[in-house]
Amino acid sequence: MSETETVTVDIELTSPIERVWTALTDPAGFSRWMFFQADGFRPVVGHKFQFRSEAGPGWSGIVDAEVLTVDPPHHLSYTWVSGAVNTTVSWTLARRENGGTSLHLEQTGFAADAHRESGGAHYGWTKMLEQLQGVLASEQ
Repeated sequence: MSETETVTVDIELTSPIERVWTALTDPAGFSRWMFFQADGFRPVVGHKFQFRSEAGPGWSGIVDAEVLTVDPPHHLSYTWVSGAVNTTVSWTLARRENGGTSLHLEQTGFAADAHRESGGAHYGWTKMLEQLQGVLASEQ
């Protein structure tokens, strides 16, 4: 079996877990914090959909995805396939004692030598989660 890389990002949010879950599963809300539009997303296991963004050099701007797990409001995962990248994105949410939410993101399955892709993913997810934090804070 070949080795793979995993991208992880953790963030503490002041919003309640239900509000964070909605931000992760409401396709209309994705555009407020994600660099992508969710074309046909539904949080239903086996559902196939696409994330779409502006195309760039060497990239179509399309990510094919399929929902793998849904456990509201604690866990969501889906495939993330675009070009040579074939990974899984997993979100884990935990309720904090102060009423906020701990959010853990993992994107697994990057080829061990795909440092450009995994580094780009880490940068992108970090920026998007900063935007998510701002969107949620503005709604409180």
